[in-house]
Amino acid sequence: MKRLFWVGVGVAVGVSATRKVNELTQKATPSGIGTSLGEGLRELGAGLGAFGAEVRAGMNERSEELYAMVEETTEIPVRPDPAPSPSARHARAPRRGASHAR
Repeated sequence: MKRLFWVGVGVAVGVSATRKVNELTQKATPSGIGTSLGEGLRELGAGLGAFGAEVRAGMNERSEELYAMVEETTEIPVRPDPAPSPSARHARAPRRGASHAR
């Protein structure tokens, strides 16, 4: 019975070790390295995007604080007009060939 137990333990350790070795050798191949590098770059891009969004939000918040302070101090409205949406900007553009219309 003891021998059967130790044979089972040996098989389990052997299977586990074989799987680990296969994982490591796959990571060491050029395609494995490329996959790891791609995943790392994807994570970096996501982090940079989140950082940029945080910076933009902070800039907008600070500009609103500054506009409010200037308006409160000088009693002159200084906020810029909101920018038109891209679709509204394109809607006002003349159509191609409109100058040649009869």
